[in-house]
Amino acid sequence: MEQMKPIGAAPWLLAACILAVAPAAHAQTPPAAAPPTSATPATPAAPAPAEEAPPPGLWINGIHLSAQLQSGIIANPFRPATGQNWGQLFTDHSDQVQLNQLLLTANKPLDPKNSDYQWGFKVQFMYGSDARYTQYLGELNRVDPDQRYQLDVVEANVLAHLPWLTEGGIDLKVGQYPTPLGYETIDPSTNPFYSHSYIFQFGLPFKHTGALSTTHVNDLLDIYAGIDTGTNTTFGPLGDNNGAVGGVGGFNLTFMGGKLTILALTHFGPEDATRVLSPIGFNANGYWRFYNDVLMTWKATDTWTFVTEANWVRDGFGNTFNPGKAVNGMGLAQYASYALTDTITLNGRAEYWRDDNNFFVASFPGNSDFVKFQQGLSTPFVHFAPGSNTTYGALTLGVTWKPEVPSPVTGLLVRPEVRWDHAFTNNNPFNNNPPANTKGTSNSFTFGTDVVVTF
Repeated sequence: MEQMKPIGAAPWLLAACILAVAPAAHAQTPPAAAPPTSATPATPAAPAPAEEAPPPGLWINGIHLSAQLQSGIIANPFRPATGQNWGQLFTDHSDQVQLNQLLLTANKPLDPKNSDYQWGFKVQFMYGSDARYTQYLGELNRVDPDQRYQLDVVEANVLAHLPWLTEGGIDLKVGQYPTPLGYETIDPSTNPFYSHSYIFQFGLPFKHTGALSTTHVNDLLDIYAGIDTGTNTTFGPLGDNNGAVGGVGGFNLTFMGGKLTILALTHFGPEDATRVLSPIGFNANGYWRFYNDVLMTWKATDTWTFVTEANWVRDGFGNTFNPGKAVNGMGLAQYASYALTDTITLNGRAEYWRDDNNFFVASFPGNSDFVKFQQGLSTPFVHFAPGSNTTYGALTLGVTWKPEVPSPVTGLLVRPEVRWDHAFTNNNPFNNNPPANTKGTSNSFTFGTDVVVTF
């Protein structure tokens, strides 16, 4: 097949300008709503409204039980020899139907309308192909590590609301939880597309083990602060891959009665493995990685929603080929969604992301390669894009169909999409998976769809 010619940056900049965002801004861990104040009203209170019905599903003594299944396929007309889609982790296998996730969840959520002391919890387990990338280091990594379908603990934490310091109080989460950074989430039901952005896959953490607080200062400002073991890590010799802690800090601003929000967060701390840096004379604890993410969501009308995400990740060590030289990944994603009907939403995503030393974007052909790579263990099958740097562009268009469903099903999503990826540099990373003599392309077209069923 004749190699496609590079395409200039102007169309991508235009696409980013005209796009807006998907259904409502949410991080992996959404900002919690501030509880109401306890101030006495100046006039007699109106009659209390009827109590809202709880979310659908099975409730037992305030505990919500649910199950969710996601399965889909990504078709690649280029048919790469290895069967992998470059730049896509969770949808990496081309032309194959796969079970991405089977999620089992038990949780007791906090009530944002209750300003008193509260407690809750969330436990969520996953089985599926996505678990290859979401596992905590040192936890379940040795349970069928060579199988595509693996087990994972997505969340295991306790929650508390403490009416301290401010009129909105403090929400506290302790244990294992998805990162609060970013727009797209591990939970597929809160995403606009089946495939993920470069930002979600390579510019952000997936999960943390530690403690995270959200202080509701007032109706305008929430402050985030946390301490954890790092990115995708937990405790133990194969858990945290170095000897230092990490942390989260930032804020959320709410304007226009909730129609405009700005979430700005950073995660910081060492992320390189001691077992890699120590043998070559470097202290892994002395080189930090910063994940910085700003998310702006604007609910423009009843039908249009716009989300803009800016991202910058910087690793102070870089790679062993040029040790001690910092590397950067940075970019911008623009989402747009239009509610065509009560059951059909049209979605668009335009993204521009630069990997300035080809440090972050990679392919992991082996089912245990991603976890081993983070742990600093031998991973002979991990591959990076050729050349010194790559600037990626991606344009994704799709539809979310959410039909009415009969009990016991509580939700159904069907999401067809078409995606175009482009490399603005000349290293042709797409469909160029090893062997090295395979001729790559600067463009990739994929067509996919998934189904998400919730019980």
